[in-house]
Amino acid sequence: MTVTELDSAPIAEVRAHRRTFFAFERLVLFAALHIALTLACLALAFIGHVPVIALLLWIGGTLAMIVGFTVVGGRADI
Repeated sequence: MTVTELDSAPIAEVRAHRRTFFAFERLVLFAALHIALTLACLALAFIGHVPVIALLLWIGGTLAMIVGFTVVGGRADI
């Protein structure tokens, strides 16, 4: 593994690396938020005894997160 100075690296390579890094960061954030949403809906269904509301919240939350991350990810100017 080599260490390259930022000044000597080609600009296109640096931009491609940043774009990949931020895309991966958004993917990890989405996964963490989706796990939290799923656990909250499971708690609502089993402990709160309202499985229908929990299912609707989970489906709606998942779709909202997909749309949100798609819109924000498409506008990212890197």
